[in-house]
Amino acid sequence: MIRDRNFDDLAQKFSENIYGTAKGLIRQTVVWQDLEQILHTLDARSAPQGTVLHVLDAGGGMGQLSQLIAKRGHKITLCDLSGEMLKLAGAEIAKNGLLEQYRLIHCPVQQVDHYLDEPVDLILFHAVMEWLSDPRAALEHLMTQLKPGGIISVMFYNYNGLLFKNLICGNLTHVEQGMPHRKRFKLQPQSAQTPEEVYAWLTEGGLTILGKTGVRTFHDYMRTDRVGEYSLEQLLAMEQRLCRQEPYLSLGRYIHVYAQKPLQ
Repeated sequence: MIRDRNFDDLAQKFSENIYGTAKGLIRQTVVWQDLEQILHTLDARSAPQGTVLHVLDAGGGMGQLSQLIAKRGHKITLCDLSGEMLKLAGAEIAKNGLLEQYRLIHCPVQQVDHYLDEPVDLILFHAVMEWLSDPRAALEHLMTQLKPGGIISVMFYNYNGLLFKNLICGNLTHVEQGMPHRKRFKLQPQSAQTPEEVYAWLTEGGLTILGKTGVRTFHDYMRTDRVGEYSLEQLLAMEQRLCRQEPYLSLGRYIHVYAQKPLQ
C-alpha cells in the first residue's frame, strides 16, 4: 500500500540531489517564469495594486521558489510533513534574511487548513502529489483554501515522461508490468499522473487553467554515453524555448500547470 512519503530520513540527500543539480536549475528557471506571470495576474487583481499576498507553500520542502516570492514582500506559510526538511528550510530562510516573511508549520498538506485563519491568494503545490497515497484528494482539499480569484500552482511527476524514459531505455518488460515503483531507488517518486487527469481535477474543481509548462522537456532524455557540445547556458535557453510548445511540453519529466478560482 502506498503511504504519504516523509523525507525525515533523506532530507539532506533530497536537497542535494534535487536542488543542487542542473535538473534543479532547469526546474527553478522555467517554473519561476510562470510564477512571475502569476504574481503579475494577482497584482492586477488587487486593489490597491501592490497588496501583500498570502502564499501557501504546501509540502514546500526547502522553499526555494517561495523565497523568491518572499523577497518581493509577500507573506509565506510553508508546511511540510518532514520535520527535518523544515529545519533545513528554516536555516536557509534565516540565512537569506527572510524569517519575518515566513510561518513554518509541521503538518501534512491535508491538514494545513487547521493552521490557516483565512483562504490564501496563491498556493504552491510542487512535486508533492507523486509522494501521496491519494493525490487527487490532497489537491481538491487545497483548492478549497483559495480565495476567490486566487491561483494554485501545481507541478506533478508526468506519466508521459516516465513512460517515454522507460521506452527509450529499452525497459519494455517494466512497461508491460505497468511500471511498478522500484523501491531500491529511494528518490524515485512513488507514482505519476497523466496530464489529462490533473487538468481534469482542476477544472472539475471549478478552476480555470491559465498556463502549462513542461519541466525538463529533453534534459533527462539526453544520452549519457557521450558528451555533446553545449554549455549550461545553452541547455537552459533551449529548455525555456521548448517548455511551452507541444509535443515537448507533454513530454516533460514534470509538468507545471496553474489555475485560477472564479471571483464569484
